[in-house]
Amino acid sequence: MPLTMSEQPRKQRKARFNAPMHLRQRLVHAHLSKEAKERLKTRRRAVAVREGDKVKIMRGKFRGHSGKVSEVDLKSSKIYVEGAVARKAKGAEVLVAIEPSNVMIMELEMSDKRRKAMFETKKAGEGQEETGEGRSPSAVSTG
Repeated sequence: MPLTMSEQPRKQRKARFNAPMHLRQRLVHAHLSKEAKERLKTRRRAVAVREGDKVKIMRGKFRGHSGKVSEVDLKSSKIYVEGAVARKAKGAEVLVAIEPSNVMIMELEMSDKRRKAMFETKKAGEGQEETGEGRSPSAVSTG
């Protein structure tokens, strides 16, 4: 379900910034690397970023940097990666907020039972796709 049915950029932005917190989780998805897809045996392109995931930054000042996600901020739709720091005027180091679309997930944190189950059910359902794109063999017409 989209946040808004409008194609107008101003209404798209308004919908993102006024979205309730339970829908903001959809706004912090990032692509899975090819290796992660093969390891999980999934065809899923993107997954929600969570604390503990290992990501590689693909765009911006910290391009090429890899690290663990230390915080996911749903209010601002940003993530914080360990090692991506900026130095303040007084010398203190602070984590830099990064847009989730600018990272690629290299490894998933699988300690959550629901997240683990999400990928296990996808693996079990792959057998149906081979027999006619999700339909049973008897439902496929031969004429």
